[in-house]
Amino acid sequence: MVSKQVEQQVIEQLTGYRDIVGRLRVLETYSVGNGITVSRLNEDDHLQELHQKLRGLPSYMYLTQYEQKLETAANAYLASHPAGTKAQLRAVQNCNPLDEEDAKNLRDLQNKIRKVIKARTGVVDGYEAILEQLAEYQDLKAEKEKIDRVLEVMGQQESHLADLLRLRYIEGLPVVEVAAELGVVRRTLGRWRVQAIETYSKLIGMS
Repeated sequence: MVSKQVEQQVIEQLTGYRDIVGRLRVLETYSVGNGITVSRLNEDDHLQELHQKLRGLPSYMYLTQYEQKLETAANAYLASHPAGTKAQLRAVQNCNPLDEEDAKNLRDLQNKIRKVIKARTGVVDGYEAILEQLAEYQDLKAEKEKIDRVLEVMGQQESHLADLLRLRYIEGLPVVEVAAELGVVRRTLGRWRVQAIETYSKLIGMS
């Protein structure tokens, strides 16, 4: 049986699902310039995809000498290579170069990321706001997909438990209506609810 704290976390996550969906719909229509929306910009973010395609080759085969210097600087200062434009920019901005040459290389990396934004949107000023919107969109989409995956797995194993969580916490139906929808008495529903929250918390990694 899960603790009260974990139970509350599960409930808060599920009841917040509709807010996530609503905010995503707003962000999907948010224009960043040239008729491009945040969702389109997210779909077109090929920086990491390109790196994944090329990383099987030695970098000298597809990078200029100058680009190899930037790569060397990035490898020296970045503990990881995050996906997503904002995460990449933030990682570079947080670096503390040891000398002026490295500082210049890291500034050049930042400028390259800015140019990506400009090329896609036609906007230079306010690019940080665009990155904030993009980061929020990526985070919310990942959160929604995580919840969807867990409920999908639960639905394959014990569909009545997944249905209970959707009806009660995502759709917000009262207990009486949930019991009627599932065709059980309230006592059975209460027992199922405990099982559903416990299963969900394990699959989502809360317990």
